[in-house]
Order: sequence, then structure tokens, then C-alpha cells
Amino acid sequence: MNFYINQTIQINYLRLESISNSSILQIGSAGSIKSLSNLYNTGSYAEPAPEVSASGEQVESEGPDTGSLVPLQPPGR
Repeated sequence: MNFYINQTIQINYLRLESISNSSILQIGSAGSIKSLSNLYNTGSYAEPAPEVSASGEQVESEGPDTGSLVPLQPPGR
């Protein structure tokens, strides 16, 4: 059995609290949803992250210490 659905959807305001890599936002009807996953270097990083030891401590790398490259919010927010 085939269904043919014609829809007109007008969204004046859409607020999303959060959406993650595995989330699906569906507006309207879809006969099938095909998964798609893309990985982008949005931070323009030129080298891999530093190594971590088995105890969870960061392994000292060679070269100058640049500190935190990403501004982070303080905990307890």
C-alpha cells in the first residue's frame, strides 16, 4: 500500500535544547530515514591530541606548552 502525503509546513520559531551526533530532527513525514555520519575538522587542528597514559594523566609532549587551546566554561555551571 502506498501513501502519498502533501504537506505545507510553516515554522515561525524552533527552539532546540540540544542535538547530538546520533539525534534525528524530523519535520513532516518521511518514508525512510537514511543514516549519514560526517566527521569534520571544525577546529582547524593540525596535529592529533596529546597521548594519555593508562592512569589517565596526560603524557608530556615535546615542544612548548601552549596551554588550553579551547576556552572552557568553569565547572559547576
